[in-house]
Amino acid sequence: MLSLSSRAILRLCVVVLSLLLFSAIFAPFLGLASYQQVDLNDRLLPPSRVHWLGTDELGRDLLSRLIYGGRISFLVSLMVVSLSSCVGTILGAVAAFVGRWADEMIMRSADVLLAFPGLLLAIAFMAILGPNLKNVILALVAIGWIPYARLSRALVLKFRELEFVQATRNFGATTNRILFRHILPNMLPTLLVQISFSFAGMILAESSLSFLGLGVQPPEPSWGNMLSDAKNHLLEAPYLSVFPGTAIFFAVLCFNLLGDVLRDRFDPFHLAGFQS
Repeated sequence: MLSLSSRAILRLCVVVLSLLLFSAIFAPFLGLASYQQVDLNDRLLPPSRVHWLGTDELGRDLLSRLIYGGRISFLVSLMVVSLSSCVGTILGAVAAFVGRWADEMIMRSADVLLAFPGLLLAIAFMAILGPNLKNVILALVAIGWIPYARLSRALVLKFRELEFVQATRNFGATTNRILFRHILPNMLPTLLVQISFSFAGMILAESSLSFLGLGVQPPEPSWGNMLSDAKNHLLEAPYLSVFPGTAIFFAVLCFNLLGDVLRDRFDPFHLAGFQS
């Protein structure tokens, strides 16, 4: 059971993430100003009743760009985490079940990629592929599958030796049935924890690439390229960096706290038994 403080943290994270997701999904229906409309007469205006968060160096409404930038960040995170978790989980399960050459090939490939810093490797991929949204997703998936593969392999090696799996095998169940009916459902709680942490990491990674000019390209807004544009106006318009930085901070913090709560909830010491 979750403690009172854990439940409070969980509720707070859910509320904050729900607000961010709601505003990102329903941005076209919120009556916002166009995030691409340029008005040089209104450049670098501070927050006001007309422009709640002010305007940027081209006179574009900062609130609308912040919300539409959140759509990009959440879309990239969702695509990368979905693809990475599927690819990594399958490769890890194959490595554990097949063993020998498959295990060596998959895990040594993961070790080679782990020898490089993740962001540096993503920058190298973007330099080769070119900066656009599709290539950002491909570059992050290329490094994002590794934690899932290692985790999946370890869990499959653990579960396949347990009594309920051995009993199922003795009754003549096929490898596919053992894996998809009995092992993967028991892996799901641990994978959910990893997924929550991955969302935070991918938001940071996408923002970092966009900040460096290797991610989403202008005029499309992204929290990262908004920060990049704001660095030239830190003294005269500090709010340009405060608002996208705060959005990144709260999104990453909430996903990390959510992961901590899920990890406490699914801790093996709190589980009554394994699903069979």
